[in-house]
Amino acid sequence: MSKRITPFASQYCSTLDRLKEAIRRKRSGLLRRGVVLLLKHDNATPHSANLTQQWLQRYGWEILPHPAHSPDLAPSDFHLFGPLKRHLGGMAFETEDDLISELRNWFDNLDVDFFRVGINSLLSRWQKCIDLHRDYVEK
Repeated sequence: MSKRITPFASQYCSTLDRLKEAIRRKRSGLLRRGVVLLLKHDNATPHSANLTQQWLQRYGWEILPHPAHSPDLAPSDFHLFGPLKRHLGGMAFETEDDLISELRNWFDNLDVDFFRVGINSLLSRWQKCIDLHRDYVEK
C-alpha cells in the first residue's frame, strides 16, 4: 500500500464523504449495518493510498475486490453501454452540447427497473466469479 498522501487520494476520500452523507440522508440504516461498496478498486493511488484505507477502516466500509480483466463485472460494460449504443445508433450530432443533451434526456427517461435489472445481474455475475474462484466470467 502506498504510504504517500496524494491530492487524488484526498479528493477520493472527499467523494466518499459526500457518498456517506447522501446515504445518511436517504438511507441512514445502511450506515449502522455497514456498507459494502461494489466499486472497481484497483491499485490506483486514490484506491490504495493509506489515507483511503484509513477512511474505509474508520467507517467500517468493505470493498469487494474486483478481479483483474473482468469487465463483465462492471455494470457500465455489461448493462449500460449496449442499450446506450443502440439508442444512439444512427444519430448524428452537430455539437457536443447536442450530444450531452441527448444523453441527459436518455438517462432522465430510464425506468428504475433498468437499474434494478443491472444490479441484480451484477449479483449473479459476482456469484459466478466466486464460484469460479475469481476467474474470468463472460455471461
